[in-house]
Amino acid sequence: MQQHIQARIRWTKMVCIFVGTVACSATLTVAVSAQNAKMPLSFDKTILLEKVKGRIDHLAADVAGQRLFVAALGNDSIEVVDLQEGRLIETIPGFAEPQGIAFVPEFGRIFVANGRDGSCRILDSRSLKTIHSVECGDDADNVRYDKDGGRIYVGYGSGALAVLDAKTGAKLANIKLAAHPESFQLETAGTRIFVNVPNAGHIAVVDRNKGQVVDTWSLNEAKSNFPLALDQTEGRLFIGCRNPPAILVYDFTTHGGRFITRIPIAGDTDDLFYDSSNKLLYVSCGQGMIQVVCETDRDHFREISSLRSASGARTSLLIPELKLFCLAVPRHGNQPAEILLFKTR
Repeated sequence: MQQHIQARIRWTKMVCIFVGTVACSATLTVAVSAQNAKMPLSFDKTILLEKVKGRIDHLAADVAGQRLFVAALGNDSIEVVDLQEGRLIETIPGFAEPQGIAFVPEFGRIFVANGRDGSCRILDSRSLKTIHSVECGDDADNVRYDKDGGRIYVGYGSGALAVLDAKTGAKLANIKLAAHPESFQLETAGTRIFVNVPNAGHIAVVDRNKGQVVDTWSLNEAKSNFPLALDQTEGRLFIGCRNPPAILVYDFTTHGGRFITRIPIAGDTDDLFYDSSNKLLYVSCGQGMIQVVCETDRDHFREISSLRSASGARTSLLIPELKLFCLAVPRHGNQPAEILLFKTR
């Protein structure tokens, strides 16, 4: 309980940056509450993951059940969090460096990609038991669900996407890439998948009907492209890069992709999300920062807030349906790992 209170106090102090306060006091909570309506993010609660050690990778949400699934890579476990009650409800051990994770509500399945053994394990979302395991390939990483096509895509190895049947888990195909894929996103109004391939220095454009790469867009403005997000309405592609730290904005409605602008960010980004309702970008960076960028029009963007977090806190999840932003903070010394919840607009 004392650690929980200390964590809340620590994060209350960090929220000062939103209101331009230099010195914090016990009265700050009242001031912050008064400002919440104007903030893109307002701190809600801390959920402790006291037994989780090592790096934390990606997150997925069961919106209807208000559960958060956390890929605790360094702990070889999946942590299940109750978002409504704000507590850890189950730890599922026995994974092999879980990295990517996706929840499929239509079939009551959770797909978990494991980096160490290259498997994608499929869990029943009610019992949380493994019901099937599919061999994808070494370093199985990001996972995405194509609802319309009934497919799961898993990035893995020295360059490929595995295609699985979301209902049965059967492996249907492999799509070759030039190098290991990081984040990728599916176009909803078309058949393309945009894939970050940092070791090849490009974005691979995959036609998921053809099952092959149909174009590549070289990145000249920045390298080490890891997270990626889409503005499906305006046809904008947001690419999070680490060298130098920036978000690159591309128009994906044009042939070959048109570069629009570069937005400076903090270092070591690993997750990036676009909120279409409010035209906001949320980016979490391992250097210890959450930044929020506003889209002022189709081609112009500006940072509107920057919240100091913690070193290594680079993975996150935006849940628009619940108006929540979840940040994973790994263990630091005696400070346990935790999930920090923020309310969004």
